[in-house]
Amino acid sequence: MTSYTPTSSLSKESVPNKRRIRIAVILVYFSMGLTVSSWASRIPDIKTALHLNDAMLGTILFALPAGQILMMPFSGKLVTRFGSHRVLFFSLPVYAICLILIGLAQAGWQLAIALFLFGIFGNMSNISVNTQGVATEKIYQRTIMSSFHGGWSLAGFTGALIGFAMINLHVRPIWHFVIVVMVVWPLFWTNHPFLVRSKRQDKNPDEPKRKIFNRPDSMLLQLGIIGFCSMASEGAMFDWSGIYFKDVVHAPHSLVVLGYTSFMIMMATGRFVADHIVSKIGQKRLLQIGGTMISTGLFTAVFSPYLITSTLAFMLVGLGVSSMVPTVYSAVGRHSKVPTGIALATVSSVSFLGFLIGPPLIGYISQAAGLRYSFAVIGVFGLGIALLVSRVKALQG
Repeated sequence: MTSYTPTSSLSKESVPNKRRIRIAVILVYFSMGLTVSSWASRIPDIKTALHLNDAMLGTILFALPAGQILMMPFSGKLVTRFGSHRVLFFSLPVYAICLILIGLAQAGWQLAIALFLFGIFGNMSNISVNTQGVATEKIYQRTIMSSFHGGWSLAGFTGALIGFAMINLHVRPIWHFVIVVMVVWPLFWTNHPFLVRSKRQDKNPDEPKRKIFNRPDSMLLQLGIIGFCSMASEGAMFDWSGIYFKDVVHAPHSLVVLGYTSFMIMMATGRFVADHIVSKIGQKRLLQIGGTMISTGLFTAVFSPYLITSTLAFMLVGLGVSSMVPTVYSAVGRHSKVPTGIALATVSSVSFLGFLIGPPLIGYISQAAGLRYSFAVIGVFGLGIALLVSRVKALQG
């Protein structure tokens, strides 16, 4: 089988206005982040409106990752066959429309179906937009992936602020989501023409048929494990940082959100400066430092569970996590043996398992031994990253 050369699929007319391409890709990342953060900001209201208890909500929430996991083997093939800009043309607008379906849900089973579809089109959009990020890096011929993920993180703040305003204005989730769609659609349509174009790849009858589920390349698997450890830590902070500040740190009610906020601020900040740091010290060194920061931050919060020390510790975790996934995806883009879309889907599949497994793992360990011990276990993942990156040849030194 002939090797795949990602740069060959870029049309010449896409290269000259590279700054406009970069802005367009960042704004597409922003559109995705605004969509998912808008849903997250209204989960408590939707839970109350549908009269769901914690167990019922937890079961229904699994529909979203179920849709993502189901679509993972197919998203990369669609992107490789039709091009990421074509897949985005369809998937991202529908992804936003799924918000309205979520807002229209009148029963738990309806919410589950809407979240399942949200997961499917979210995964298609995720693989496509990260393929765009990799293609834009090739145009720039330097690492800029972290700035794209910084756009996603910035959208997370924006979505949270909009959600806070909507809640205080007593706007129902459905109308909140309609407003978000009215923002996302024009933002996407005005920037889609500037995305990197790739040639449609018709199936070659002489090329061996790829299985939907096959053994991943070892280097991609190693990158996926790094992503797994990072996303397990990230998922733990998303779902448990507030509870940690409430039950372990015993923060005042008004400051319970401080841990999550400090983590998010530093994660976003780190993503906007990571590309510059990579150019100075290389990807391996950055990931080693990041893994060490994750472990140091979590262990500090475990051994010194006080308001100031835990806040500083969670800031450290945010900085450590910030560069992980963008750097891994950037390395995937230089992997010449596998088409970019399929390679990203493979690494995303392994990485996303960390996001799924991390939060429940904390819950189980916390139930058995206490929340502090569960955070210490997640802290070991950071050390795992620091040790593993030295073995991955795809990472620049």
